[in-house]
Amino acid sequence: MAGHILQRSTTSTPPSFRSPRVRLSWIVPLATLIGIALWQVLVPATGPTTLLLPRPDAIIARFGEVIRDGSLPLDLLITLAEVIAGFAIGVGTAFALGYGIAHNQMLERIAGPYLVAFQALPIVAIAPALILWLGPGFTSNALLCAFIVFFPMLISTIVAIKHIIPEWHEFMRSLAASRWQTFWLLELPAALPGLFGGVKVSVTLAVAGAVVAEAVTPIGGIGSLLYAARSRYDSPLAWVSVFSLTALTLALYGLVSVLERRWLPSKRRD
Repeated sequence: MAGHILQRSTTSTPPSFRSPRVRLSWIVPLATLIGIALWQVLVPATGPTTLLLPRPDAIIARFGEVIRDGSLPLDLLITLAEVIAGFAIGVGTAFALGYGIAHNQMLERIAGPYLVAFQALPIVAIAPALILWLGPGFTSNALLCAFIVFFPMLISTIVAIKHIIPEWHEFMRSLAASRWQTFWLLELPAALPGLFGGVKVSVTLAVAGAVVAEAVTPIGGIGSLLYAARSRYDSPLAWVSVFSLTALTLALYGLVSVLERRWLPSKRRD
């Protein structure tokens, strides 16, 4: 009887301590709703303030307008396509080059200064030259996205590959593993935590790169919508663009987080 009571006392948890994550998950939505309510009440409906900070009801109304006329969905698809293409090019190139640098010190010494100098160039300076070479359009915008995500992913790849325990490589050599077997069975799984860190940073920077590219080459996209709203002093449309970009960034970041939890056993327990 005593053992049964002890077992029940160790397995049962008071309701107040059972699910802290469930309680904490309400904080962000609740704080957001409170902030929107205060925003709606404190900001006047008319006047010069609305040019900079319109009320939420005006933003929601403008959001409905651009949804109905189809401009927002189209611009969102254009930006998403540029982000995906630029992200794939930038991350793929950075991973290939970073893997080679991590295994070749001479390549690191030769390419290192050029890569740092390449990263130091501002994207607004690269954009006009790239447009002159390729012309305004989807290709130049995607390459600008690739440019901005390249360096963070490169550094993440180099660090992740270099920090693999040397004894593991010795073990693979003792098994007469080929280069491909070593990469697929050892290096890639061991480097995944660091690689996912670079992917998370890159996917958010890709959205920022698309906005900058669309500002320089206004062929469509959320960035073009944002700059068009600024030129027309359409503050509600500008806020619609900002919130759309935020939602797109959060969705892409969440997708990467889902893949990270799926492929990394340690993240499933977090």
